[in-house]
Amino acid sequence: MPAAVTIDRARTEDVAAIVALLADDVLGARREDPADQEPYLAAFEVIDADPHQFLAVARRDGRVVGTLQLTFLSGLSHRGATRAQVEAVRVHADERGSGLGSEMMAWAESEARGRGAAMLQLTSDAARDDAHRFYGRLGYTASHVGFKKRLT
Repeated sequence: MPAAVTIDRARTEDVAAIVALLADDVLGARREDPADQEPYLAAFEVIDADPHQFLAVARRDGRVVGTLQLTFLSGLSHRGATRAQVEAVRVHADERGSGLGSEMMAWAESEARGRGAAMLQLTSDAARDDAHRFYGRLGYTASHVGFKKRLT
């Protein structure tokens, strides 16, 4: 029986493992560069200092096996509701299919509720069909069309 998973705030020493998770798929392999840790460490410092951000890691036996980032967004819409945005959900290849992703998303939902968020939202790349099925099984609905514009 595998050891229990703990989910907590990422630390500086977790950045390399997080970046490796981000790079471990077809899309991430094209946009991430685990060999160049400097920009990731700089981004981590900004994220870690922001009280509206929570970069989480899932650990099993002390090893980082998953990650996600929660961002808390205040707004006037929905009667001034706070929304929680979950991004960069990744599970280590040898943990996929184990239920870890569901456990991480349940943790994110609990964390969001605990901080007063009225809804938990996410975006997923249009090419991630497996992820879309996963989020659908968890009760998420494809309610919006997203747009992005590269600035760099």
